[in-house]
Amino acid sequence: MREGNPVAGAGHRRFRLASPATALVLGGVLLALVVAGWPFAGLAHLGVNTSTGGAPWWTFTPFGVVGFVVAWRKPGNPLGWCLLGLSVAGALSGDGSFYAIAAYRVRHGTLPLGWVAMLAQPGWAIAIVLAGLAVLIFPDGTLPSSRLRWVLWLYLTMGLVWMGSAYVITLDAIVRHHIRVDSGGNLLALDNGAASPGWWNVLQNVLLVALGLSLLLSLAGQVASYRRSSGERRQQLKWLLGGFAAGGAGVILAIALSHTVGFWSVLDHVAILVIFFAIPVTMGVAILKYRLYDIDRILSRTLAYAIVTGLLVGIYAGLVLLATEVLGVHGTVAVAGATLAAAALFAPVRRWVQHAVDRRFNRARYDADQTVAAFAAGLQDAVDLDTVRADLAGVVQAALEPAHLTIWTAPRNL
Repeated sequence: MREGNPVAGAGHRRFRLASPATALVLGGVLLALVVAGWPFAGLAHLGVNTSTGGAPWWTFTPFGVVGFVVAWRKPGNPLGWCLLGLSVAGALSGDGSFYAIAAYRVRHGTLPLGWVAMLAQPGWAIAIVLAGLAVLIFPDGTLPSSRLRWVLWLYLTMGLVWMGSAYVITLDAIVRHHIRVDSGGNLLALDNGAASPGWWNVLQNVLLVALGLSLLLSLAGQVASYRRSSGERRQQLKWLLGGFAAGGAGVILAIALSHTVGFWSVLDHVAILVIFFAIPVTMGVAILKYRLYDIDRILSRTLAYAIVTGLLVGIYAGLVLLATEVLGVHGTVAVAGATLAAAALFAPVRRWVQHAVDRRFNRARYDADQTVAAFAAGLQDAVDLDTVRADLAGVVQAALEPAHLTIWTAPRNL
């Protein structure tokens, strides 16, 4: 009997649901759904990057990759499964939207299995609910405080009601053979418009506001947990908040640069990438606990470059308007001059902003720089070698905090 128990236990562990094997299966499903987007988009006469009922396929890539790695490395953490699940649901919704357009707008109902696409298309609701849940249970799959348990149950209840209602309306349209979709592949009955049931319009508006409030409450709970925490958990929460800060900065920059050309349009695309990559990547780094001690520097650099870019965009736009509208300079000359001025201002503005940001968000680096600067200033008048050696040891200890410190100096020639 003693020999049989380990075998049974091993078998149970081998076939449990939350395991690396399950992560591998879901990762393969996600890859297949992403690849299927190309032929489905071709059937719909659209580009695969077209935003249909949901976001383009590549927006789910970072969530899927991070979710797969976390689920593979730490299968006991529900957060990895949330990230991987929302990626699968989002990709499924995108494929469903493409096929729905092809089946009901391009081919007018002649393609087979159009009803399957209609069942897949509301996957966007599942993705949204799982995204909010991931924030709520970050970083170890549990609530940051037991007092947020009611927020979790309220959020899950509202999310299930929302998803269930969407599928009830979809099934009703399939059964009655009354399927009409818009240009984005959405079922018209779910568009929150005149074709939607009145109760759905009211329910969706109420639930979306409630879900948004729940997400804000969960973020507030994470901020409160950050203020109470210390050590490794504090560093993990810094990564999460840093990801949201970077994503928010990306949104601001994307809006500010949305109608620009040339170099600034490239920055616009970079800002869009930051919006979708910042949060999942910072979540994954925090969960896997990789080089958490660098978060202060990364956060300060991210904020500094976001602020510098915003300032330079404002300066660039102001100079162009001043030259063209006030001074009457030709448009091409004004753009060239504004670009050169912005480029010349980049280095001094970056130094000024970085100094201000480090002082607030990377205090250790700021204090170390101040200590080194004070030592360099005092070194100019120093003449006693022993005093210099003692001051150097004190500066290195304060700035770098090494475990062991030895100073070697060359012997003086007599």
